[in-house]
Amino acid sequence: MAKPATKPKVESLPEKGKPPSKSSGPGDNSATADELKSYYREMLLIRRFEERAGQLYGMGLIGGFCHLYIGQEAVVTGIQANVHEGDAVITSYRDHGHMLACGMDPKGVMAELTGRSGGYSKGKGGSMHMFSREKNFYGGHGIVGAQVPIGTGLAFAHKYNGNKNVSLTYFGDGSANQGQVYEAMNMAALWKLPVVYIIENNRYGMGTSVERASAITELYRHGEAFGIPGEQVDGMDVLAVRAAGERAMEYARSGKGPYILEMQTYRYRGHSMSDPAKYRTKEEVDKYRNERDPIEHVRKRLIDGKMADEAALKAVDTEIRKIVNDAAEFAQHSPEPDPAELWTDVLVGA
Repeated sequence: MAKPATKPKVESLPEKGKPPSKSSGPGDNSATADELKSYYREMLLIRRFEERAGQLYGMGLIGGFCHLYIGQEAVVTGIQANVHEGDAVITSYRDHGHMLACGMDPKGVMAELTGRSGGYSKGKGGSMHMFSREKNFYGGHGIVGAQVPIGTGLAFAHKYNGNKNVSLTYFGDGSANQGQVYEAMNMAALWKLPVVYIIENNRYGMGTSVERASAITELYRHGEAFGIPGEQVDGMDVLAVRAAGERAMEYARSGKGPYILEMQTYRYRGHSMSDPAKYRTKEEVDKYRNERDPIEHVRKRLIDGKMADEAALKAVDTEIRKIVNDAAEFAQHSPEPDPAELWTDVLVGA
């Protein structure tokens, strides 16, 4: 019988311009100048990379689906700031930001988007199905919610092997009501598996708002039936995300079992490149861009705290743009896969 649900700790969203409050327990919202600069650079790399991916898609150089992460950069940046060597990461098809935050080479990621042999899946996976065992990144999954049982299995492997690693399993609000998600949560709670479920609640599952799709809109409560604690986090604030991630990962590493983090975030673009996003108003999108942008939040903190000036941050942007331009050039000049590649990487040998 499952233990009674732990009462979740809910963190309210900070008001515009209000500095993050000190967190209780492991993890806090303080940061050094070097940490803030690192988070700024990481989020800016994701943003510029995604902007360029959108351009290449419009030029017909990226085929299939392409789901951009613009607006949600603070989530993966804050969470990945807490990883230990050997921790596993798995996510859905909105995955480019997660790959970059795991340290995967932008050239290899962009080449995979364009279906070239220099890509991480040799041009056979595309936007939704990249993989890097070296970086402990297990995809990129095109089936809604399918990564959650796999992420739970990765946590089982950690426990079975007796290490102190965790599985960081990302999914969206559109996946939160999937049956396989609940089955995985039940198993994780039953066996006290070291998995952190990170729900990236960007308000819309494709074109349907959370309010129209979920009877309980507080998605961090979805594990209550299994005794899984959870909390709601300002997913537009990288420091709040980092602090919550540290608490959750310490809980999972200590052998207590799974933990749920609901990141309240927002995507500026449509669900995919083919989505005009007419189900929301321009005023709504502009409000998030102008008042809640995660990169601007850190930029303002750096400037106001005299930890960096405009010239230094402009230099960072110049550096990032060059990295992204080089990645785009590499992707466009990398050869297409040989047809014989259709028969490789199908089965794993014993």
